[in-house]
Amino acid sequence: MKRALITGITGQDGLYLSELLLSKGYEVYGLIRGQNNPKVDLVRRTVPDVKLLTGDITDLASLLRAFGEAQPDEVYNLGAISFVAYSWENAKLTSDVTGLGVLNVLEATRLHSGNDMSKVRFYQASSSEMFGKVQDVPQRESTLLWPRSPYGVAKVYGHYMTINYRESYGMHASSGILFNHESPRRGPEFVTRKVTQAVARISLGLQDTIALGNLDAKRDWGFAGDYVDAMWRMLQQDEADDYVVATGETHSIRELLDVAFKRVGIEEWEDKVFQDPRFFRPAEVDLLIGDPAKAREQLGWTPKVGFEELVTMMVDSDVAEQKKLAGR
Repeated sequence: MKRALITGITGQDGLYLSELLLSKGYEVYGLIRGQNNPKVDLVRRTVPDVKLLTGDITDLASLLRAFGEAQPDEVYNLGAISFVAYSWENAKLTSDVTGLGVLNVLEATRLHSGNDMSKVRFYQASSSEMFGKVQDVPQRESTLLWPRSPYGVAKVYGHYMTINYRESYGMHASSGILFNHESPRRGPEFVTRKVTQAVARISLGLQDTIALGNLDAKRDWGFAGDYVDAMWRMLQQDEADDYVVATGETHSIRELLDVAFKRVGIEEWEDKVFQDPRFFRPAEVDLLIGDPAKAREQLGWTPKVGFEELVTMMVDSDVAEQKKLAGR
């Protein structure tokens, strides 16, 4: 039985990846930061077979204790402060967690492996936000990185540190450059979930409008449940490498609004959406679209859930949740 250790297990990716690994017969360990983490109950309800360990990716000693207990064959580093807008408010904390945290997990992996670098395989959750001010359309593994947020800069550090450990120590360390991936488990602070939750509430008469930033920003959106399969496939390869994971399609926030409102029977949504300067980024990333050819050819990975199906799934989930909360 293979054993896996997942940092960031409380996020949508951590939950979907846990489900996938458990279905493949893995023994799964999840790292939880803090003894009173408010998301512990969510993890226990969703994936009760996961064994939870207390630790923090900013604390190497706690990581080594977790490695000692989990004895992992595979490590998936999903832990990060992942809300891009927050990274401008606290660039130092974002750098410590999202950047230096990667170094700590890599070092814990190296120290735990001892003289046998084939003992543990490592996955790093890199991000399309690293491309920032895009130099190629679409973006691929060789595209110059030009991050436009403290979050993106921190992810670039973690990405190159992963490459450095692979090249310096012969570690099986791979990075997945994941483009935006969403699900009903996405946090409501992210624009997709913010939209689907608000659309659900508007359709039920629970709120009137939604405030957003740049409606013309374009993203390559996929389903998180599809993307964790790509993570797993990377660690099954004979050689470690870096892969863009994306749909190869781009859609604007306006298109997101079109699909979401249409799902609840609202064709004209312009009077229900207004732009608020507070939600504009100091340095915007206008267009992200990935080229997943390498992942398709080398990993045999293709996304299964399309854009409209994804948005529909999220709206339906939020309508059901809001009805339940409203006692309907």
